[in-house]
Amino acid sequence: MSKSHNKKRNVGIIYELLLRNISDSLIKNDKYAAQKSLKIIEKRFDKSSELYKEFRLFNALVKSTVSNSAVGAAILTEAKQAARRCDGKRLNKEKSLLIRDINHSLKDSNFYYRRIPEYKIYATIQTLLNEWRAGDTSDLTRVIQYESRAVEWLLQEKTESPTLEGSVNSDVDALVVKIMTEKINKRYGDQLSEEQKEVVRDYVFSISNEKDNRIFNRLTETRDRILSDLLIFEDKTENSMILNKIVDVRKRILDESFHSIDDNMVSRFLVLIQLKKELSKAIKE
Repeated sequence: MSKSHNKKRNVGIIYELLLRNISDSLIKNDKYAAQKSLKIIEKRFDKSSELYKEFRLFNALVKSTVSNSAVGAAILTEAKQAARRCDGKRLNKEKSLLIRDINHSLKDSNFYYRRIPEYKIYATIQTLLNEWRAGDTSDLTRVIQYESRAVEWLLQEKTESPTLEGSVNSDVDALVVKIMTEKINKRYGDQLSEEQKEVVRDYVFSISNEKDNRIFNRLTETRDRILSDLLIFEDKTENSMILNKIVDVRKRILDESFHSIDDNMVSRFLVLIQLKKELSKAIKE
């Protein structure tokens, strides 16, 4: 891949870097920094913008998988037509405004230097979009070469990733679920259950909207359900080790205060949910 590729004007790379910035900020418990990146996404990737339209096209080419080369070639033909319908002048202006917001608002010297594993294919797709819009002035040799790479990529199986389809919050939701999953896995060596994922999702929405009470409601509901289940467990078992665990879990729950909900509290509740699951298994054995 050419070293001259301008990643600052690559819609996929910049969006990915913004998401990485959000996740890094959340891991550092810096909600203010995370919200700044989120606001940039919400503002600049508005659905009426050319930037959003290009991202949807870019994302479709990066995330899709096709069954054969003929289908891949047909998709590129459609993508080429869509790229040429884009208002290039307006798109370039929107990209400049996005870069300005990142530089002035985030003031993160490491922002553009985070590693993007898919950098090569991201650069290939963005270059194709640029060349397609150039029309008769495009580099035909480069277009042929990169279209071949794009078809090869489309034939590869992909794992599901967050996209801008639906809403911006959905992207951040999916990303932070992934980040917090990794965070919990690293500490406790297990996968998040659906119940745990619901807690994380509600927490993410509360970060992007301080008036959103769903995480408070979710944790309150989770607390009450765990306390209720613990009473059932306690009544059914005579195992002293399990009884001691129940006492410890109950104390930890009752000591929680919901006045300030942060990453640490959510992490603790994820662990409590897992402990409840383990206690349930132990009683059934």
